[in-house]
Amino acid sequence: MTRPPPDGFALIKPGQTYVGGQGFIYGAGASTETVGSQKVCMNILPMPPGAVAKAHYHKDIETIAYMLQGECAVYYGDHLEKRVNVRQGEQCFCGPNIPHAPRNESGQPCTWIVVHSSGSDQDGLVLTPELDVELARRPAAKAQRPTRPAGV
Repeated sequence: MTRPPPDGFALIKPGQTYVGGQGFIYGAGASTETVGSQKVCMNILPMPPGAVAKAHYHKDIETIAYMLQGECAVYYGDHLEKRVNVRQGEQCFCGPNIPHAPRNESGQPCTWIVVHSSGSDQDGLVLTPELDVELARRPAAKAQRPTRPAGV
């Protein structure tokens, strides 16, 4: 773990990367590993067309993901039976212990900014290979956008 900066401020420059257990090369952001943060982290996830994350959940950790560029399907639920298509400028929230797996079905690259309520996105990471098998059997589907409450 990196020690927190003595004056409480750190600048993370682009170019640092790491391989996450989810199966991707991430752009390192503020985290336990880079600045010694304990309660929150933010990283960049570029996904080429056709890329699929290993199905996983974060034990007792919340996730917020912002689609910086492009679009991507996210499968979620106990059997990854639910699907939402996240487009540029949209955010999604994934509560603790919810299995999920982004799958880029768009034919174009996409880039996420991902925030977790822990110092590292690898904290509490639980891979679910049985769900990888289920997702691999499923062809890409049309997005089922969630209904938004009136006035939102």
